[in-house]
Amino acid sequence: MSIAYAIIYISLAFNIFIFCYIGEVVTEQCKQVGETAYMTNWYRLPHKTARDLILIISRSSNVIKLTAGKLVHLSIATFGDVSIQSCIYFFRTGRLCETIMSDPKRVTDNENINDYNIQFNRWSLISLGAWPQISAPNRMKKLAVLMQIFIYWTAMTIVMIPFMLYMLFEKKDFKTKLKNLIPLINRIMGSINYWILLSRNKDIKRCIQHMEADWKLIQRNVDREVMMQYAKIGRFITTLFAMFIHSSTYIFNVVKAMETTTVIVDNKTITIHPLTCPAYSKILDVRPSPAYEIMRGVQFFLAFVIASSTATVCGLAAVFAMHACGQLNVMHTWLNELAEEKKNHLANKKLAAVVKHHWRVLGFVQQIESIMHKACLGEVMGCTICMCLFGYYIIMTWNAFNLVKIFSYFFGYITMSFNIFVFCYIGEILTEECKKVGEIVYMTNWYKLPHKTALGLILIIMQSSHIIKITAGKLVTLSIATFGDIMKTSTAYMNILRTMAT
Repeated sequence: MSIAYAIIYISLAFNIFIFCYIGEVVTEQCKQVGETAYMTNWYRLPHKTARDLILIISRSSNVIKLTAGKLVHLSIATFGDVSIQSCIYFFRTGRLCETIMSDPKRVTDNENINDYNIQFNRWSLISLGAWPQISAPNRMKKLAVLMQIFIYWTAMTIVMIPFMLYMLFEKKDFKTKLKNLIPLINRIMGSINYWILLSRNKDIKRCIQHMEADWKLIQRNVDREVMMQYAKIGRFITTLFAMFIHSSTYIFNVVKAMETTTVIVDNKTITIHPLTCPAYSKILDVRPSPAYEIMRGVQFFLAFVIASSTATVCGLAAVFAMHACGQLNVMHTWLNELAEEKKNHLANKKLAAVVKHHWRVLGFVQQIESIMHKACLGEVMGCTICMCLFGYYIIMTWNAFNLVKIFSYFFGYITMSFNIFVFCYIGEILTEECKKVGEIVYMTNWYKLPHKTALGLILIIMQSSHIIKITAGKLVTLSIATFGDIMKTSTAYMNILRTMAT
């Protein structure tokens, strides 16, 4: 049902966008008539003819706008407002979203607020055996977690090694290798993400404790409301991404399982459903029963681990980044209040608090970059390759017009695109918010402050000009511009693959 709701949501959003886009284009084209008249070489025209252009310019300034019931002008800005309003009402839908977005009014103490912030990530980390224990665990819990991790790595080994050998030695056909490349890349990406969650366990713990300390430090209701708004956004991104990644993983696996192929076992020809990750038959022959059923179960189990690892890495990045943005917005409020302070000693105290808070936020952003840069590199590279392959699969399947396969490939393509977009959006918004600190300082009434206090603001402006950027492996800065470049690159390589395969 969640997939159906997601598709309906996208369809309705696209519907509104079309109307708003039409209204925007019509308005801009009407305006452009007057601009074009002004930009022509009218001074070369006869005097009376040139004067007639004034009527055209005057008329084109009174634009006939497309409206919704004579109430709302249809434009891209309106589409943005509608999208924001839909998100706001989504968060206010009471019991319908109670499991997804619990009521913040019920949250009283700092630990519960922080748990509200990271709740879905905590569930995923516990299920993966990667939840950082804030308090010292007892021996039995520690042993259970180690056994859990051992089972996951064993499942990965059983699936991955025979699958890679199959790709290297058993199948020589280029098209067949391309067909099995997405499951291989997906498993490698998931393994990297799972390893990062385990290896950076202590750093993740420090970030969670940092967030909890921030909720304790910020006591004013106005500031906590700002933090809660950003906590909601982080929670929403986490939920949406988890829905996308789990849905696309299971759809791809189910569609693959629906196919049939003929194999020979003990001189008998039998029809079976191919595995998502075929095994090298000389090492592990899974064609006869019950080996086939066991391997199928192990692969579905591994698909859950891989999807959960990827969703958790992205969810943590979103929650951490939105928390940092909330802290920076709280700082904006403090800076505006600082400019209104007339007493010298109070102004100095407030400035000291602002500087301390700024350094604390920058340290947190640096921790996010330290934890996430390897995961970001793996995701950007893996998702770009998967997008090329999904696009190639869609083109190759289009002639046969197998709707089930085309839908699964298209949904996978959207998921990979959304995955990269989330990381690029996080990088972009953090960069912009860090830059904004210097702009806010400059735009305040700093000239009303005591002379020495105003001089202290120069350090904040200088520091905000040196931005800590979120990168993919310290190689590529993540931003919306980077997302656009990745989309272009994936399309170019998809065309190369199509040319090579035909």
